[in-house]
Amino acid sequence: GGIMLPNHSPLAVAEQFGTLETMYPGRIDLGLGRAPGTDQATAMALRRNFADGMYNFGANIEELQRYFSNTSETARVRAFPGEGADVPLYILGSSTDSAYLAAEMGLPYAFAAHFAPAQFRTAIQIYRKHFKPSAQLNQPHVMACVNVVGAETNEEAQYLATSVYQMFLSVITNRRKPLPPPVESMDGLWDLQERAAVAQMLSCTFIGDEERLREKLGEFINETGINELMVTSNVYDMALRLKSFSILKRALADFQPTIQHIPENAL
Repeated sequence: GGIMLPNHSPLAVAEQFGTLETMYPGRIDLGLGRAPGTDQATAMALRRNFADGMYNFGANIEELQRYFSNTSETARVRAFPGEGADVPLYILGSSTDSAYLAAEMGLPYAFAAHFAPAQFRTAIQIYRKHFKPSAQLNQPHVMACVNVVGAETNEEAQYLATSVYQMFLSVITNRRKPLPPPVESMDGLWDLQERAAVAQMLSCTFIGDEERLREKLGEFINETGINELMVTSNVYDMALRLKSFSILKRALADFQPTIQHIPENAL
C-alpha cells in the first residue's frame, strides 16, 4: 500500500501496517510518499502539522523503521502490532528529489510514471548512481508504475483508453470528476495544447492487444532495467477492466528480460 507520510504519524502507520502484515504475512509492502497528495485544506484536516511531516520526511521514515525493528524493546513508545513486523519499505516518487533520498537511505524506489513520467529516467539514473546499501537492500531496486489498457484488439483498446484521456484532461483543466465512460472520438473534447499535455503525462502508458502489450512493455522493461512493474488499468467497465488485467497477464506470462545487466543509458 502507499501512504503519504506527512498526513499520518509514523506510529499510526506502523500499527496499521503491522496489523496488515499480521493478517497477511509476506504480502504487505509499504510505499512512503512525501507529498500530501491533496490540497492544503484536506491535508490540514488529516494532520494539523503536515508541513512538518514534509520537511522531516527522512526523519519520519527513520522513526517508522524504529517502530518496525526488533531493537525497540526498551523504547518509551512502541508499536503493537508493528514491532518486529517484516514490512518492506519503498520510497515513492515522481521527481528527482525522492531519488536522492531513496538512494541515501538504501531503500527500493517506486516511481509514479503513470502520471508523472517526465523525470522517470533521470530519477532512476540518479537513484542507481547514488545508491548506498542498507540493512534492507544491498543493491538498487526500481519499481515503475505505468498505465495499461488491454483488449482483444488494438481498436477496442484505443476506444477504452478514451476514459483515461478524459480523466487526465480533467486533471490538467482542474475539472476533476469520476472516471468517465469511453467515447468514440476525443475530437471536440480537447484542443491541441490539451491533447499534447495529456500525451506527455501518458508517455508511460501502454494500450493494445496481447501482442502489442508484450512488445511495448518488453521494450520498456529491457530499456529501463526495472525490477518490478506496478500497473493501473483505468477502464470504465469493471468486467473489461478485469479482462484488461487478464490480457496483460497473458502478455507477460512467458516474458524474460533480454538484458543481463542494467543498460548503460539507465545508469
